[in-house]
Amino acid sequence: MKDQKFSIERVFGIFRELNQIPRPSHHEERVADYLCQFAERLHLEYERDKENCVVIRKAATSGHEGAEPIVLLNHMDMVCVGMNDPLSDPIEAYVENGWMKARGTSLGADNGIGLSMALAVLEDDSIVHPALEVITTTNEEDGMSGAAQLGKDFLKGRKVINLDSEDYDTITTGAAGACLQFYRIPINRQAVPNGKHRWYRICFKGGLGGHSGVDINKKRCSAVIAMWAILAAIYNEYDFDVASINVGEANASIASKAEIIVCVPSGEACEFVKSQQDMMNEWLREEYPEDAKMTCSIEKCEPQDSIIPKEAFEALMDCLEQVPQGVVKMSETMPGTVETSNNVGRIVTEQDHIFVSTHTRSFNDDDMAELSQEIAETFKAAGATSEVVMSAPAWAEDQQSPFLQLVSDTFVDVLGWRPRMVAMHFVLEAGFFVQHYPGIQIASIGPRIVEPHSTSERVELKTIDDIWQVLIELLKRLS
Repeated sequence: MKDQKFSIERVFGIFRELNQIPRPSHHEERVADYLCQFAERLHLEYERDKENCVVIRKAATSGHEGAEPIVLLNHMDMVCVGMNDPLSDPIEAYVENGWMKARGTSLGADNGIGLSMALAVLEDDSIVHPALEVITTTNEEDGMSGAAQLGKDFLKGRKVINLDSEDYDTITTGAAGACLQFYRIPINRQAVPNGKHRWYRICFKGGLGGHSGVDINKKRCSAVIAMWAILAAIYNEYDFDVASINVGEANASIASKAEIIVCVPSGEACEFVKSQQDMMNEWLREEYPEDAKMTCSIEKCEPQDSIIPKEAFEALMDCLEQVPQGVVKMSETMPGTVETSNNVGRIVTEQDHIFVSTHTRSFNDDDMAELSQEIAETFKAAGATSEVVMSAPAWAEDQQSPFLQLVSDTFVDVLGWRPRMVAMHFVLEAGFFVQHYPGIQIASIGPRIVEPHSTSERVELKTIDDIWQVLIELLKRLS
């Protein structure tokens, strides 16, 4: 018991160390350095590939060398929400009423807690285990390029414990596929028209946001939809120009905030724009009562140097009107589960284009491909370029396999209850692992993490301890 107590404390210690290292997607070099140094300190074999994925290998506990090797899978990047500069802003974690949270930013429990568990196993020689391969991938949150480009010989093991699940009472045995696409509507910025104008900054903020897979059916207000609604209202009444549109913080998140800068002719149009604030707030309260803190504010602002051409703005509005946002179809075979969805994650005004990202998910790969293609054609028809950044296949395990039954039985024996086995409407890297490594089997478990990809992200401490105990016992049984 003393050894287990030490180890769970070390899990939290490692998590604190990880949270001192900035790790947004596409910028994981320093985390990869940390992992390599971790392996060197323990005199363990490791390998690092060109995508900065790292696998650390540890020999089996003495006397258990004949057991099949086991893979512990995590990713090292996180969705950085609430940070002005994700490459330098710290994560200030604190504990309140049995939950770990962060002050004003996302916490990084997704997937930092699972990674901390895997590293703690490597560090603690009192844990009985078979040969281990602890693999940590990059860019899981924004394209999965790390998993997609893994070498065929990077892993030897064919049984995987993925510690990236967020439903504590669940073994995730399947996940939706996902297609992440980027679009760029070209613009040639124009001079501000002559005459008297007033400039306004329209802001939406305070939305719950959240994971664009897990939370897509929770009736939250995407700031993309709110932004479209107010601009459509103004467009239908008055001539106006837009200088910039910036919505959302992460491609994999429901947009929780937006900022639009517009200029309108002085006079009646100004009064109409100002009146939209109260109307929008009333609309938000009526349409999205679950997202009660989302608010709209409209204030005068400084004049801008240039504007977006009307044809580019109209192209964006037309695309957003046609592209589905939210739940597209519920599953007929998995009651209460979203089968297909689409989310517009970010809209950003650049110097020569308007950037838009969409994240399409489905348990049916054909449906995902068809919807993704339709969305791409919509943007192409509006003159945008289209880029498929990531297309991850759906994944499903045989829930009756001896491996999954062993995982389930371990929950029963350690915690006294049997977890559900479900497929989840988020994408996991498992689909790529199934492609790369024939015969591989994957069980995904983890502590209770609520509101990932948002400033409300939190993890329940007791569930970390429980999953840790399950993991230790499972490794023992597998050895």
